[in-house]
Amino acid sequence: MSINHLLLLSGEYEKKVDSQMGKNIKIAVGSDHGGLDLKNQLLSYLQSRGYFVQDCGTHSKDAVDYPRIAYTVARLVASGSCDRGVVVDGAGIGSAMAANKVRGVRAAACYSVALAKNSREHNDANVLTLGSGQTDFETAKQIVETFLAGECVEERHRKRVQLINEIEDGPIGVGAHQATLLAAIGDPRVNASQTDLERIAKRVQELLAAQGNPPIAATTPRTRLSPSQIAQLIDHTVLRPDTTRADIEQLCREARQNKFYSVCVNPTWVSFARQALDGTSVKVCCVVGFPLGAQPPETKAMEARAAIRQGAKEIDMVINVGALKSGDDELVLRDIRGVVEACRDGSAKTKVILETSLLTNEEKARACELSVKAHADFVKTSTGFSSGGATVEDVSLMSRIVRDKGLGVKASGGVRSLADLLKMVAAGATRIGTSGGVKILKEAAGGVISGEGAKY
Repeated sequence: MSINHLLLLSGEYEKKVDSQMGKNIKIAVGSDHGGLDLKNQLLSYLQSRGYFVQDCGTHSKDAVDYPRIAYTVARLVASGSCDRGVVVDGAGIGSAMAANKVRGVRAAACYSVALAKNSREHNDANVLTLGSGQTDFETAKQIVETFLAGECVEERHRKRVQLINEIEDGPIGVGAHQATLLAAIGDPRVNASQTDLERIAKRVQELLAAQGNPPIAATTPRTRLSPSQIAQLIDHTVLRPDTTRADIEQLCREARQNKFYSVCVNPTWVSFARQALDGTSVKVCCVVGFPLGAQPPETKAMEARAAIRQGAKEIDMVINVGALKSGDDELVLRDIRGVVEACRDGSAKTKVILETSLLTNEEKARACELSVKAHADFVKTSTGFSSGGATVEDVSLMSRIVRDKGLGVKASGGVRSLADLLKMVAAGATRIGTSGGVKILKEAAGGVISGEGAKY
């Protein structure tokens, strides 16, 4: 009797898969034309098991290039939009190669339940590739179930997975013999002549394109973005405690006129702002746990769900700063993840406010890593209500940590001029929170500006 049948009869993977149910696992599934039939069978089966499945195509027998499908699935997994990925082509090998080119992806081509089990428990694989020419539906079903149920928990395996991940950042430590062999070929890291600014500009373009916005040309501090491109970077913001209905009406009117990406408001104004912006592309962003972040995780999650029901499409949540500084990373992760899950259920994006002015660089880095682990969409510098706002140094640090994991960086607090905005974009910001958006656009258009503009 085969290993597959033994596992099936023992009910091992069935029990594991059942234990995963109810966890809102989101799976990206794709195939080329050769794997279409098997992909469609797996889609139907996974949906019947209660999983949320994102169909990445293809949708017909017309010939397609499998690297494009594998890349799409891999990007969704690397960004955290999906928890796992499954790609089907003729052999499964080419799709694994393509998917593994995406940073943060560990793709495994598996032809048996035993290999799927090993890929998860030993290698923490997050993308599974299958060959329709080698695997029938019954076997594929068992392989996929085992892949979704497995977890990498043993420390010796996790250390090796970490080594795999570190290869993406450059050379890793090797033994003396291996070091001798490698010495002659030099350092494989990116050439230092590729400037940080060029890479940042490219990342801004990619993230804006993912939001459906026109691409931004590579930018230097002396090259201005167009006013329309600047507008699509801006969350037009009013968060003062004395904000009135008239203030929100003006905020939404300015957002409509200038086509800002969103308005950012306190929870009490979400419903009103959504109505005021009805029929426009301007989104409503709502702050949660604002401005101190000291509420319990359950309270923030409830607040986020309520705001999403009222029309918010983005949630800016403040982390528990005290817990982070106390070293309680488990609480901070649960804090962020509760809001992320609420946003995922409501098709909204999550931005995690770190309050950088209160943190050391080590604490900022930990907060960014926890945001990545929780599958947030952005990290954000500040509330604007603490001892300081966004700085070029903080934005640059945050960007270096999260940009290749698919997260954006929002610079907020003290961004009041075009020069401020361009410096933040050059440092890696992909969104700007400001109450001075109208003033900034006037500067971009060459208008004469008087006064300091609105206060954050």
